Formats: sequence, structure tokens, C-alpha cells
Amino acid sequence: MENAIVLHNQHWQNRQYNIAISRDLLSNLLKFKNSGLIQIITGLRRSGKSSLLKLYINDLLKTENPKSILFINFDDPNYSDIYKSPEKIYDIIDTAEKITQVRIEYLFFDEIQSVVGWEKYIKSVYDAERFKKICITGSNSQLLLGDYATLLSGRYISNNMYPLSINEYLTHFDLSSSIEKIQHRAKLLSKVDSFWGFGSFPEVVLQESDHIKHEILTNYYNSIIIKDCVVNKGIRDSKSFKELAFYIFNNLTTQFSYNSLAKATGINDVSIKEYINAMQEAYMIYEIHNFSFKIKTQIKSRRKLYAIDNGLINATSLKFSENKGRMLENTVFGELLKLGFSKIFFYNESKECDFIIKKHDELIAIQVTYELNNFNRDREINGLLFAQKKIGISEGYIITYSQQETINDNISVIPIYDMIEYLSLR
Repeated sequence: MENAIVLHNQHWQNRQYNIAISRDLLSNLLKFKNSGLIQIITGLRRSGKSSLLKLYINDLLKTENPKSILFINFDDPNYSDIYKSPEKIYDIIDTAEKITQVRIEYLFFDEIQSVVGWEKYIKSVYDAERFKKICITGSNSQLLLGDYATLLSGRYISNNMYPLSINEYLTHFDLSSSIEKIQHRAKLLSKVDSFWGFGSFPEVVLQESDHIKHEILTNYYNSIIIKDCVVNKGIRDSKSFKELAFYIFNNLTTQFSYNSLAKATGINDVSIKEYINAMQEAYMIYEIHNFSFKIKTQIKSRRKLYAIDNGLINATSLKFSENKGRMLENTVFGELLKLGFSKIFFYNESKECDFIIKKHDELIAIQVTYELNNFNRDREINGLLFAQKKIGISEGYIITYSQQETINDNISVIPIYDMIEYLSLR
């Protein structure tokens, strides 16, 4: 344990962490740096949560004693004895203080879902005001829904972490401003191709080789499937689970019902629901409903599934990746999540509109097509107009790979790399 603690706390030697990609979420976290509230970051494994904590620590190093800050990554097998004994976390603190001879004031716990009953420890030290700041991460959406987690109500602030947004991605490559996009258009489109082809996991973004990117993504996919789904949810029939996951990742963005998936895969619909729920809890996929003002109608309608990152699609399917339209649609869904939209639907009533979202008190209709051309122009515009008329929506967008134009006062065609300029919630 001592070796693991020292290994993961290089800042004790007055060394800042070298994190290659900055994250927008950091500024939100630092707003609460001097608040005693627990800060919780949840999100997909390998999306950058650990690096975000280290960026947070880098900021603290400007004013705080480095040895008063403790970072623990519970994915490290050296802490396996603690997984079923949260009270042993006290031993980690004692060991760290014995090594440094300094009182620990700041706790950073990474992948805390590995520790069963972690909430009991966190609540006890929070109520005792033992630390100035507690910041934790987890890779499961149920992290704050357990019996003990309810005890933390009112004591924490929660944020979701995703792979890089396209704005963060382009900022990293010095392509975020309008001038840079115009001056370096060839480079811009090349990076956009990579973004929606390989996704935006930070480690993948930093790689040059497509082969290495694919290898990393395959490892990520398998790790999430095994650690965060099969093991975490105690799924017994791992073979069926993997088969369903493979089928889903090859059929994203299409409408389905649990019954249709059961017929296609030979897996019973009860298991289908369980398996999809496991993948959703691990932040791999998201399920959306056909829009209706009636909640019961939404629940009974067919659904669509989207992956949080196109890189996971790349890891499982060559056929899907050849369909530029569907890959772009999946990318747009991910960007809507990263922009902060929590209510996302599709609309299909004789004509289809890809997304209906709520921005403050207004609904917005969105159509996605790789390219707006003479063959699909009427279909895409009419689908959008139909949804706008039926639902009563004034604002509509057609999001493309790189085109931009104004259709009328209520419909604009925009490239995916400019989504933040038109759809930001701020």
C-alpha cells in the first residue's frame, strides 16, 4: 500500500501533473474549491476523470502544502483488500500521514465505486469536518442512487464527465476560433474526420496512428464490458451479454423495441432490459424515446440507442463506420449531451426528425445529415418542418459535416463543429 500511495502522489515531490489536454469542466469544479461540499464526478471509464482530478490538484498546489493532498486510484489492485471494507480507508489516510508527516486536508478518490459502502466512510468524515475538500469519481450512474448514498443528500455537487467535446477537441489542435477554422480548413476537416471516426477519448486523441487508436478503443470497449457491466452487475451469462452489446453497437441510431431485439438475438426480453440497463449505467449507451407530450405514450413507444463515443463503435464494427450519416448522427447526440441537454427525443410520425431537445423553456428540432444535396434536401427539410408544425417548434437546425446556409427564418444549416455557437445552454 505504501508503494502505491507514493506512486500515485507525485505532487508530494512538488511536481505538477503533466496533463496534455485541458478540460472545460475544471473551471466549474474550481468555483466550489473553497466550499466544504463533496464534489462528485461521474462518467464513462477512460473519459478523463483521473486527469481532471490531477488538474484540480495542480491548481491546489499554487496555495496548499503538496503533502496535505492525497490522491487514491481504487482501480489499483493494491487496494483490493479495501473493496469490501470501507472502514479500511482510515488505514490509507493513516499510512499517508505516516509517510508525509503532514495532516491530509484534501482527499481525491478515483473510481470509488470499487469500494462497497464507500458512502458510509465519506459521510462520516464529512460530518466530522475532517477534511477541507473531498472530491471523488465513479464510472457508474447508480453511484448516488444506493441506500447509503441517499445519506449524502445535500452534502455534494455532482458533475458528469464525457470524452472531449468537439470544441475541447478543436481547442487542443488550435482550431476553435472562427479565424483558425477559415485559415486552416483542410486541417479542420481532417480533425473532424478523426473526431467522428475514432471518437474523443483523451488518450486516443493524443495518438497519431489509426492502428494504435483502434487497439486502444478495443481495449476500452472490452474493459467497460467486463469491469463495469458483467462484473459490476453480476451478469451470469456473459456470452449473451457480449452478443447483445455487439448487436447493439452494429445497429445504433435505428428504432427498436425490446421484443424486436429479443427476436433478432434470441435473448429473452427480460434479459434484454437488464443488459441494456447495465450498459446505460456504465455510460456506454443512451436510450431515447419518441417525443410525445404524453408521458405514457413516450414510455410505450419504440426507442433508439446511441453510444456516448464513436470510438466504441469503431472498436466493434467496420460496417457501421462506413455509414457516414449514422456516425454523424451518433456524434451529434454525444455533443448534445456534452452541451448539457438532458431531455433528448426523436420524432417519428409519418415523417422523421432526428432530435427534439429542450433549451430552457423552448423546444428545438434537429435534423442530421452528412451532406445536404439534391437527392435528400426535400426529405430532410420536410421532416424538420413536419415536426416543427406538429409539435409547435419555431427553431430548427440541420446539422451537417461541413455545410452552412440559411433555409428560412426558422431553419439554419450548420456544420457539426459550430454546434456550440448555436446550441449552447449558456
